[in-house]
Amino acid sequence: MKKIVFIVLCVSVVFSNVYAQAEESEGNLLENVSIEYLNGSFNTYDQLQKTIWANPELGFLEYKSSGFLQDHLKEKGFTVEPGVAGMPTAFVATYGSGNPVIGILAEFDALPGLSQDTVPYVKPLIEGGNGHGCGHNVFGVGSVAGAVAIKEWLVSNGHAGTVKVFGTPAEEGGGGKVYMVREGFFDGVDVVLDWHPGTNNGVSVGSGTAIQMVDYTFHGVAAHAAGNPDKGRSALDGVEAMNYMVNLLREHIPITSRIHYVITNGGEAPNVVPHYAKVSYYIRSPKREILKELAEWVGQAAEGAAKGTQTTVTSEIISGFYEKLHNEKLAELVQKNLELVGGVAYDEREREFAEAIVKGLNQDISTLKEVQEIKPLEEEKPSLGGGSSDVGDVSWIVPTISFRTAVFIPGSAGHSWQNVASGGSTIGTKGLLNAAKVFSLTAIDLYTNPELIEAAKTEFEERRGKDFTYVPLLGDRAPALDYRMKK
Repeated sequence: MKKIVFIVLCVSVVFSNVYAQAEESEGNLLENVSIEYLNGSFNTYDQLQKTIWANPELGFLEYKSSGFLQDHLKEKGFTVEPGVAGMPTAFVATYGSGNPVIGILAEFDALPGLSQDTVPYVKPLIEGGNGHGCGHNVFGVGSVAGAVAIKEWLVSNGHAGTVKVFGTPAEEGGGGKVYMVREGFFDGVDVVLDWHPGTNNGVSVGSGTAIQMVDYTFHGVAAHAAGNPDKGRSALDGVEAMNYMVNLLREHIPITSRIHYVITNGGEAPNVVPHYAKVSYYIRSPKREILKELAEWVGQAAEGAAKGTQTTVTSEIISGFYEKLHNEKLAELVQKNLELVGGVAYDEREREFAEAIVKGLNQDISTLKEVQEIKPLEEEKPSLGGGSSDVGDVSWIVPTISFRTAVFIPGSAGHSWQNVASGGSTIGTKGLLNAAKVFSLTAIDLYTNPELIEAAKTEFEERRGKDFTYVPLLGDRAPALDYRMKK
């Protein structure tokens, strides 16, 4: 009886100590040196994100944007390896030594045709110019700010551990992360942390879709379209016949899959039978196995179209991403830290700007409360389709978690002028600093509680499966460094 009482008392003491430590830890989390650094660095990161915003560069062409981030990391004591994996704008920046190794993803590419001033109405800075409609100007800066804050904590505490920033170009279709995964740059990393600008604050639990991007080029025979059309064979006919067949097969694909295309070259003049035409396809599905079948079917449509029009066709895989592999243990950890950091608080000027955006979208002003709140952690759900990201490939190599903070105005669509406008303002800076704080608090948890990493790795291995072998969906091709260049 005495032994049982003694055991109960011991257990009670242990749990009391654990809870006391947890409460003390939670109370002090927002008072550590990394948070102090970020609280005192608003102007630094406001200027840096706005500089990248003002120099919007497309995928694989982000020389200035990547350079700004690399220079800042060097100034803060990081060792930077530029031009990795065959991509001039990719980099890996490292600080610290020993384990654990925490990786942070940084993106910085812009989108074509989304030039916009930081005003709540349509006002392109350059008609048809580039713009940061996905917020990668704040994405890269938030990741870098978080890494520097982690470095400050490592130095202050003399703690062992390494932090790596992966500067990943061309997320918008080019798939820079895939090449870095393929070349082994994530080997030896224990956990990868990722974020993305959003219209609210929460942990991302969806898998999204796997994607393969394929260009189909048709070759025919040029001829005078009126004088001797019988001598010609239209490459454009081949493209149109292919598109028609693909539009017919849509009825028979899984409802969560997506196929979309644009004709990038359809000829030069109506009175010349086009000898050359090209169409660019994006094929998506929540599961890679289904994606493979769909890609083969679309390829068969291309071959059939070529035969039917007496043209020839070649295909080129431009890029391809895996769907994301979720990690519940990391999701719970990031959720806790998001709740500690809290949402974004607008000042009077920012509120006025946001209200104008919301009114322009015919939304209710009450939606603005979302930026101040943290979404509850949702259970993982089967993907119903949607977008794709090269973060997916990383998540099948290293336990990875993604979250979002409120950089955009609630109700705004992705890749919109509204996103460009808010992301380049102080609203964007507040969102990126919140993300940086979540990064630093999560890294501190991982450095000081190795069992968290082990639990995440155990779940990762169970979800991935023991027979998993990584095979990139873009094959062995070199980075498509010219995919955003006009040809």
